[in-house]
Amino acid sequence: MDSGDELSSTELLQAQALIWNVSFNYMKPMSRKCAIELGIPDIIHNHGQAITLSELIHSLHIHPSKTHCIYRLIRLLVHSGFFANHKGDEKAQQEEKYSLTPASRLLLKDEPFRAIQVFLNSFVPEFVTPCLYLSAWLQNSDETPFETVYERTIWDFLDENPDHKQKFYEEMVSDSLLIGKAVMEECKEVFEGLKTLVDVGGGTGTMAKAIVKKFPFIKCTVFDLPHVVADLHGTENLHSIGGNMFEAIPPANALLLKVVYMTVIKLLLLFEVYYF
Repeated sequence: MDSGDELSSTELLQAQALIWNVSFNYMKPMSRKCAIELGIPDIIHNHGQAITLSELIHSLHIHPSKTHCIYRLIRLLVHSGFFANHKGDEKAQQEEKYSLTPASRLLLKDEPFRAIQVFLNSFVPEFVTPCLYLSAWLQNSDETPFETVYERTIWDFLDENPDHKQKFYEEMVSDSLLIGKAVMEECKEVFEGLKTLVDVGGGTGTMAKAIVKKFPFIKCTVFDLPHVVADLHGTENLHSIGGNMFEAIPPANALLLKVVYMTVIKLLLLFEVYYF
């Protein structure tokens, strides 16, 4: 469509709907955060079966004037796949009931593969603020938006803030436990024939430990910043090396990169220079 063409009423409404949808899309994660803070996933889980809205409200510590808001909150979370709804029988005057989905089960406090910390870390102001400065970052030479805002790397920030650092590593451990389970069960053939493997950005070694336990014939190296692997205790087929992945990576039959915060192009250039 040429820039000079006039938009029809339908096109204008569709365009406005898209803008409104994007503008208020942040309400979805905010609603999930609210549900976690109110303990709704755990209340449903501890109930032992699907729960009615009235039973849920009775278990919540909220102001009486706000009880009508819980229905709207739950409906939004049902729509986004975090809760499931089960229609009641109107003739028998049975209420609609709600239950957990696989996603909301990962938000339980005692879930082995819990993703609560992963989710809540995304709301830390220091991590959110850089996203508001993407345009400024694109116009300067800083490596990351975080450096544009705080004039230091995220790793420097974590070293200076032990509480955030602890939560960050909790996030990495829980994520590695979940991914490790999936990899060990669904991708066994990937490890066939390997003798050595380097877990790049392997943190405290959760993923590497799972690999060597399942495949003891592989000698696994956890490669991360020196202070990250400083306290990692090795075994016969598991050890650690401190270093900077942008400078060099220890050679091995295979490299594992699970979640790495970096510029993809920079890593590809490193691979081209170092391995080819």
